[in-house]
This record gives sequence, structure tokens and C-alpha cells, in this order.
Amino acid sequence: MANSVLNNNTIIPSQSPARDRIRGLVWKLCIATLLLMAIGSATRVMNAGLACPDWPLCYGKLVPMAQMNLQVFLEWFHRLDASLIGFGAIALMGLSWWHRQELPGWLPWASTFALGLIVFQGVLGGLTVTELLRFDIVTAHLGTALLYFMTLLVIGISMMPYTGTGNVGKLPWIGLTAAILVYLQSLLGGLVASQWALHQCFGVAELCKIMNSHIAGVVPPTLATLILVVMAWRTSALHPLLRKLANWAGLLVLAQIGLGVMTFRLRLQIELLTVSHQAVGAALLGTLVAFTVIALRDRQFAKA
Repeated sequence: MANSVLNNNTIIPSQSPARDRIRGLVWKLCIATLLLMAIGSATRVMNAGLACPDWPLCYGKLVPMAQMNLQVFLEWFHRLDASLIGFGAIALMGLSWWHRQELPGWLPWASTFALGLIVFQGVLGGLTVTELLRFDIVTAHLGTALLYFMTLLVIGISMMPYTGTGNVGKLPWIGLTAAILVYLQSLLGGLVASQWALHQCFGVAELCKIMNSHIAGVVPPTLATLILVVMAWRTSALHPLLRKLANWAGLLVLAQIGLGVMTFRLRLQIELLTVSHQAVGAALLGTLVAFTVIALRDRQFAKA
């Protein structure tokens, strides 16, 4: 079995039960976080953000059965999923520090950073209720969730066994640029959603600049993603995993544009379209982050 050597000259197996357990936990947290963001989007479009008027309980109860309806369920389940992710983040940090002698030296610190993001996210979640869905807090809530999702992906992919071809050229930096642009566009989309800018613009001709900024903002991340796809096709001997991720990024960006156009034309009247738009955007961001991390790892083989 291959070994990896840390800076302190401690030799750590590239595979170990602790490493496998932590990697499995990270992937579970990734899925739960993606689900959490989708539920959060559904909560917003269904006007359920204040369905539970108090926080952290809901109507003063852990499970408000007497008040339960679709809106209350969405908000309550959103909090439940967030709580489970919080406990998972605590477990991730605890395991990383407990087994630190068997793991890469950066992992305990990365897991601690991830837990810090979750704590901050929990504070923002409480403020969204107590401050009555103030748009800047709601947008920051989404931005932190995406940042946590990206952090988990970086951790999980960095722990994957991988042998590259060393033939990636500038692809890591193009992937990073595309990921940053998609993240910024997601924040702008969150700002549009949290202020109901589309409804405001169509209804009373207000906040149209914010809505139009989001529409125009589609261009840079789309171009960056398509450039990534084309360059991946043109790069010979590229690792099949990188080629597959580039193809997925291209498909997701086209799907995202299609969902955005339909959402705009239907004026947010179909909730499933709006939720899908948010979920596909997060999936696109995750794909670009995965591509970038793997491409950076692949680049190390060219230097070896």
C-alpha cells in the first residue's frame, strides 16, 4: 500500500479505517448540505421562512404537531437537517483531531474551519427569524451554506486516492475562476430572491437593476465554464475523471440557463422550477470545485 509522508517525517498510510470513516462522513455531510439548501429554497418560495415564529424551537416545541402544515413542516425540517449537519460537523472535527496521527496534518484544521462555518451559519439562521427575513442576512445565510458545501468537497476530494497524468496545463486556474464566478452569481441570485426582486420589478417596477444584474451576471460564469469544457476536450491524455467532470459542468450550466429562462418567463409561479434552479446552481458550483481540486492534485504529478 502506498504511503504519504508529512512534513514532520511521520509516515501515514494513504488508506486507513479512520481515513475511510472520515471520508464517508464528509460525503454524507455533502449530500445533507445540498439537501438543506434545496429545502431552504423551497422554504423561501413557499413563504415558509417565518412559519415557525420563534427560534430555535418551533412554537416552543421540538415537534409542533398541533401547528403542523406544509409551511411549518418545511421550516421545521430545514432546522432539523441543519441540526443534524451541525452534529455531523462536530463529529468530523472530533474524529479528525482524535485520529490526527493517522491523517494529513491539514485535516484537523480544515474540519475546525468547517465547524466554525456551521456555528456562524446557525447564528445567521436564528437571525433570519428574529430579524424577519432581512435580505442581507438571508443572502449571507445562503453564501455561508455554499462556502461550507465547498469546504466539505475540498476535504473529501483531497482525501480520495488519485493518480493523475500530470497533463492539465492551465485547467486548474480556469476551473477556479469559473467556480468563483459561479459562487458570486449564486450570491447575486440569493440577493434577488431575498428581496423578491423579480416580483418587485414586474409588479411595481422596483429593484429592476438588481434583477437585471443577475441576468447579465450569467455571462461571465457561463463563458468560463464553457471555456473549461472546450479546453478539457482539447487537452490530450487528460484523466477520464477530469474529462467527465468538465462534461458535467457544461451540461449543468446549460440546464441552469434553461431553468433560469423558464423561471423568469413564468415569473416564479412554479415553485419546483425555482427550487431546481437553486439546486442545479449548487451542483454546478460543486462540480467546478471538484474539478479544480482534482486538477490541482493532478498538477503535482507534472512536477514530480
